[in-house]
Amino acid sequence: MVGRASGEDRRVILRTRRTRRMILAAAAAIMVALAWAGVVNGVTDISSVRLLATLLPGGDRWATPLTWNEWVAVVQLRLPRIAMAVVAGIGLAVAGAGMQIITGNPMASPFTTGISNAAAFGASVAILTGLSIVGSRTLGTMVAAFIGAVLCSLLVFSIASVTRMGPTAIILAGIALSYLFSALAAGLQYVADEQQLSSIIHWTFGDLGRATWSQIAIAAVVVALACLHARANTGNYQRFAAGDEVARSLGVSVTRLRLETGLSITLVAATVISVTGVIGFIGLVAPHIASMLVGADERYRLPLTAITGASIILAADLVGRLTLSPIIVPVGIVVSLIGVPVFLWLILREGRWSR
Repeated sequence: MVGRASGEDRRVILRTRRTRRMILAAAAAIMVALAWAGVVNGVTDISSVRLLATLLPGGDRWATPLTWNEWVAVVQLRLPRIAMAVVAGIGLAVAGAGMQIITGNPMASPFTTGISNAAAFGASVAILTGLSIVGSRTLGTMVAAFIGAVLCSLLVFSIASVTRMGPTAIILAGIALSYLFSALAAGLQYVADEQQLSSIIHWTFGDLGRATWSQIAIAAVVVALACLHARANTGNYQRFAAGDEVARSLGVSVTRLRLETGLSITLVAATVISVTGVIGFIGLVAPHIASMLVGADERYRLPLTAITGASIILAADLVGRLTLSPIIVPVGIVVSLIGVPVFLWLILREGRWSR
């Protein structure tokens, strides 16, 4: 009986693993399809066949390749958007999963520490003062937003470390600083002139079109390092779910891992925000969608969270470019329009579970 039961258990485990891998593969295929759709669709549509004829050797024998102007539009306009969407989606989603893990709060996100408002304040300061770095005001705004986000997050985690309140202090300090930087940013908007105010508001929308290849490369490196850190600690994150005391009894250095993860989240979110502006809800929604599909096993949940985050931003960007074409709606607006009802649904869902 024992052997039969254990054999049945092994079959269930193998079947569950196979199902989860199929879900991961399907999600990755959807992400690739959305990326391809983002390349060929826009103000001027590009035929998939003609794009393949341009990319594949000998393709000109069965279809007309893209003209030089069309190819330049793909490489310089559409591919950077797609690349930044993938990098931002993966980064914000994994950062959101990490924040939910270290705080034990399913409603946490990378912006729980208030870094979005702090980044907006930093960007506002740069725009009002005309800050320029190596002759570029855009770079000055990015650096100021990054510094504001990092300083805010470091302050939050410092307060949590000093008070020894752990995740509670992270959430409470984050809420307080979020309100503070929101008020400071609003004050700067009040004294800004019309042109400065327009620039500040446009920065906060969240836009993929402002990213350059060099900025995307820097963001990709930061996100890749954060993903490697998360992958290396999947077992420790799994133990976090049982609480700090249980995790410590299982050999996890809770304080160190929480600070390491907090630093990783800070760098990812600050880097992405400094390039794109504020794109909310990805870090909140993507981990929950992944949990519903593959459960709480971090070996599968974290990769699916990353893929889901990238897919959401790719889909939102595609909707923003096609809905009011030739007007491009910033992706941050589209994500928020989708994210608010999903967020409310998650609150109702958590409420049902808690009863």
